[in-house]
Amino acid sequence: MVSVNLAERLAEKLRNLRAATGLSQVQMARRLRISRSTLNRLEVGSQNTTLRTLDHLCRALKCEPGDLFGQPSDRGVGRRLRL
Repeated sequence: MVSVNLAERLAEKLRNLRAATGLSQVQMARRLRISRSTLNRLEVGSQNTTLRTLDHLCRALKCEPGDLFGQPSDRGVGRRLRL
């Protein structure tokens, strides 16, 4: 099984999407109503996010939650989750 670090995946996607929108960290943090330092920690993967902040991120970036975590290529396609 492949280990997935969601914080790192979110950090990379968040940085890329924010940069693509042309927003600075300060501008994005203001939209999210969080501090710039909190946004920075999210963008380097050293802090987990809350569902509320994730929702705000998706609204600010006009994306779906899956867009922030990236879609796995074809791993698990057509397979059921085993518990």
